[in-house]
Amino acid sequence: MPTGKKKTATDMISIIIPTLNEEKVIEKTLKDLRDSLTIPHEIIVSDGKSTDQTIAIAKKYADIVAVWDHPEKQNIPAGRNFGAARAQGKYLAFIDADVRIPDPDRFFTTLIDLFHQRPSLAAVAVGIRVLPEYETFWDRVIFGCVNFLFTVQNNIFKIGAAAGEFQMMPRETFERLGGYNVRLVAAEDLELFGRLAKIGSTAFVSALTVYHTGRRAHKIGWPRLLLQWWGNWFYIAVLRRKDKVMSKEWTVIR
Repeated sequence: MPTGKKKTATDMISIIIPTLNEEKVIEKTLKDLRDSLTIPHEIIVSDGKSTDQTIAIAKKYADIVAVWDHPEKQNIPAGRNFGAARAQGKYLAFIDADVRIPDPDRFFTTLIDLFHQRPSLAAVAVGIRVLPEYETFWDRVIFGCVNFLFTVQNNIFKIGAAAGEFQMMPRETFERLGGYNVRLVAAEDLELFGRLAKIGSTAFVSALTVYHTGRRAHKIGWPRLLLQWWGNWFYIAVLRRKDKVMSKEWTVIR
């Protein structure tokens, strides 16, 4: 729980959001953060050359809008790294474009306090749920199971695991590891947490939750998405691959 202690500028959080044609969801995400978050922070949108109104919307709310300037296509890990390279905060928080964080001051203060209390803490993850207006029965069941598995993997077995909806870590730690693995088209979030767990501890904070639209599961169906998740997990956790996962491409869902 928050201690109520005033945070210093050295505790600034850099919130990094990778985007590509996210005009349907990005304004709500950015506006909620701008209107509700008062502790020291910066919002960085890392855009992969959107062709819709994403960049224009981001410029209204974000502190930094970094548009991909390399000839190759930007994938999700490259987008996260591209945004992180512009960050000035002590902590990096990576979220997706459709994520909502209730009471963000309390949320981030709680996590900063946790980093203060546990100097060896390398990264944190939190609970994930689908927004109530979109949530289905199977969303509740499956994300309940996902949150339980992440609790066990981080807090008991100490092997590190988290999804890309929310991950937070000290910038120094992120830079030490070289960021996300850009060779992976998917499961780069899981792979990074595995590396983080080897240089420190990772924690899953079940008392905190972020919400998202659940659009991928709703578009392609839970059976197909679960197959992709478990197949990519097998490549990372069992085969120990660093260059590829089962998915050939992480299809854009909008």
